[in-house]
Amino acid sequence: MKPTFHTFSPEDLTPHEMHKYLLTAVAPRPIAFASTVDNTGNVNLSPFSFFNVFSSNPPIMIFSPSRRGRDNTTKHTYDNIKEIPEAVISIVNYQMVEQMSLTSTEYAKGVNEFEKAGFTQRDSEVVTPPGVEEAPVSFECTIDQVIELGDQGGAGNLVIARVLKMHVREEYLKADGKLDPLKLDLVGRMGESWYCHAGNESLFEIPKPLQTKGIGVDSISQSVRNSNIISPNHLGRMGNLEQLPKEAEVLAIKASDEIREILLEYETQRDLIKDAIHELGKRLLEEGKTYEALTTMMVVDHI
Repeated sequence: MKPTFHTFSPEDLTPHEMHKYLLTAVAPRPIAFASTVDNTGNVNLSPFSFFNVFSSNPPIMIFSPSRRGRDNTTKHTYDNIKEIPEAVISIVNYQMVEQMSLTSTEYAKGVNEFEKAGFTQRDSEVVTPPGVEEAPVSFECTIDQVIELGDQGGAGNLVIARVLKMHVREEYLKADGKLDPLKLDLVGRMGESWYCHAGNESLFEIPKPLQTKGIGVDSISQSVRNSNIISPNHLGRMGNLEQLPKEAEVLAIKASDEIREILLEYETQRDLIKDAIHELGKRLLEEGKTYEALTTMMVVDHI
């Protein structure tokens, strides 16, 4: 059954409605915890989830302090960067997320959000704004360019920040000196008032198909591709295998005690045989035995 879609053009929605759809659908988003100063030395600290890294050579990050939707005013971060084109972008983890949220309060200009939220200012080495000492990682940046995307409420201002220095707290490093994703426990911004964090239970690995070429889902037999037992993610995992199982390997599995028991139990009921064999394959997939799983499920094509 084909899915039903609700389709909108931007002009069908108010800017506020468009904002809500975008922020709920495009998530989770990393958070740039940006500290800036104005030309009189006032420090500002604010979070922005319109943020990501866009280049490693040169190291470039972009975040966007958008114009306020309700009154079309600009934020202190944007104003400060126009005066002093520097920022420290700190990374937010679960241990500091509620303090970080407090800094999004629209305090009056000149109020130091470091103090309001209970963060510690860490002197920077090559830029004027301080960093957040509690952050697991922070980046001292100079601002290459600010691209204004519009002049109405909700319009973004792309702040293109070039990384000059990176600071990593030692407790978030592995023995080999690389950052440990499990220890970082980073936070992502969702829609409305929701967040998520990348803790141990929510992290999973998918091998990148860069060094080798996967066989592709299209190489897998129709009986497996049309299975109502395994998921699209399971198919994608098998499509990342480097080669299809050989017929001799499939026939060897067919002769195993487990498959013989399935054939005896269901006899001529082919659909039930197929589902039982695919259930066995699914179990192997969940155990991380991807090649064995595909080999097992291909037995259906030899019955």
